[in-house]
Amino acid sequence: MNVLTQNDLATLAAYDTPTICNALERLDPSTQARGYTCTPFICGFPSLKPIVGYARTATIRSARPSGLSAAAQRQLQNDYYRHIDGGRKPSIVVIEDLDGGDAGRGAFWGEVQSAIHVGLGALGLITNGSVRDLDQWAPGFQFLAGHVAASHAYAKPVAFGTKVSVFGMTVRDGDLIHADRHGAVIVPLAHARSIARAAQDVASREARILAVARAPDCTAERLIAVFAELDQIH
Repeated sequence: MNVLTQNDLATLAAYDTPTICNALERLDPSTQARGYTCTPFICGFPSLKPIVGYARTATIRSARPSGLSAAAQRQLQNDYYRHIDGGRKPSIVVIEDLDGGDAGRGAFWGEVQSAIHVGLGALGLITNGSVRDLDQWAPGFQFLAGHVAASHAYAKPVAFGTKVSVFGMTVRDGDLIHADRHGAVIVPLAHARSIARAAQDVASREARILAVARAPDCTAERLIAVFAELDQIH
């Protein structure tokens, strides 16, 4: 399909993430059980509107020194920034902390990194690692994170552009991500322009159910009747 336009991305951002999930289920039933976050996280700014961007993936470790020389670590981090700056924008950074039970021991993310990534075209962050400097965090830069931490400890990039798994969602570099306070979901590019119509169809069906549920004369039989009617609509 053609490259998505900014209008296409804005259309997706007009819906919350649960609505995107509902629409995707309608377009591709297999997405009902995959492609979205499904474990607990902290949302930095629940009142922010949904964000939509292309994944920039990376892995980090934070619990112990990397073992690299200072020069090698600096080169790796420089290349990481080049990776974040490359590719399609806007982006959403998806970083997996590889330290298992110690993930988030140190925060790669704080005042400086949030500002840097805004400057490089990112809208937000999804990480099972930790964040800090909440009062100094770059305005408008959303995050879904595993922890809040006090120290950066040994947090450094390990690799970038790789497949990662964060909060039960497996992400490949370049995947289109929709995220808000509810979590995140991968939007297959093949379905991106069909989401709005599918979301409208789901909303129309739900409106029929809600009209009965919210009516003063709601009964189980009335609800069963509307479900039976909707089951006949394909």
